[in-house]
Amino acid sequence: MSRVAVLMGGWSAEREVSLVSGRECAAALEKLGHLVKRIEVTRDLGKLVADLTPPPDAVFNALHGRGGEDGTIQGVLEVLRVPYTHSGVLASAVAMHKPTAKTVFAAAGLPLAEGKTVSRAELLAGDVLPRPYVVKPINEGSSVGVHIVRDGDSEWTKDVARWTHGEEIMVERYIPGRELTVAVMGDRALGALEIRPLAAAMYDYTAKYAPGGSEHIMPAPVHPQAYAAALDISLRAHQALGCRGVSRADLRYDDTAGEPGRMILLEVNTQPGMTPTSLVPDIARYHGIDFIELVRWILEHAACDP
Repeated sequence: MSRVAVLMGGWSAEREVSLVSGRECAAALEKLGHLVKRIEVTRDLGKLVADLTPPPDAVFNALHGRGGEDGTIQGVLEVLRVPYTHSGVLASAVAMHKPTAKTVFAAAGLPLAEGKTVSRAELLAGDVLPRPYVVKPINEGSSVGVHIVRDGDSEWTKDVARWTHGEEIMVERYIPGRELTVAVMGDRALGALEIRPLAAAMYDYTAKYAPGGSEHIMPAPVHPQAYAAALDISLRAHQALGCRGVSRADLRYDDTAGEPGRMILLEVNTQPGMTPTSLVPDIARYHGIDFIELVRWILEHAACDP
């Protein structure tokens, strides 16, 4: 038996998702025989340090989004020298900041959508790319704030006028086709899954987390060459960022001109969701790894940066 602290909650837009991930992971850890302490994280650093005193044997980081997935909490745990799950400070920070991550991916020769970082004032002044294009925050997850600007869309500037995700905004050319995601465990790309939103036009926050919001098809029914490309791109992205443990790569597969089509890397999530509707557990389950075994594997790879 070991003493494991599960961090959950946080202060990002993904707080509620994190609470669910944390509860699920804590229950699995208890079934594995660990003594689990559930810690709901806030901006109160003193309370967090007190909650981690005496230090546990390991921290299972179930936080998502800003503050918990961007190197901030990882830095605190490094100072305390408490081993923690998922990626370290640098990989977490780079992966969460989309423009920086794209620079790393481009240097690694990975296929990316054309895009740029612009100010909110530039977007309000007019189109910065030919339509359709995608507007997204530079450092949010779970599709928070994402908007597809299509021909004839005259209302989207109202969203930008109410924008609460910072003055810098990422804009990317829209990639038609299908939504794929790949789970990476250590040095292995485990499998590729296709996501088909059922009630929404895109794979947004509701489609991700509402029961029945999307259909998960595992393995993704794509051409074998495309499937292999998805795995290769995702593993190379994981390695380029310096990730450890589990990560999840999100991709678009443009098969509109036939198969095998064009595979485009969107981003890498260093702390993917662990809720009942999450993707990595679905991919792992297909390969014979149930949720408890997945949690065990993640915990076994807890570490501090060298």
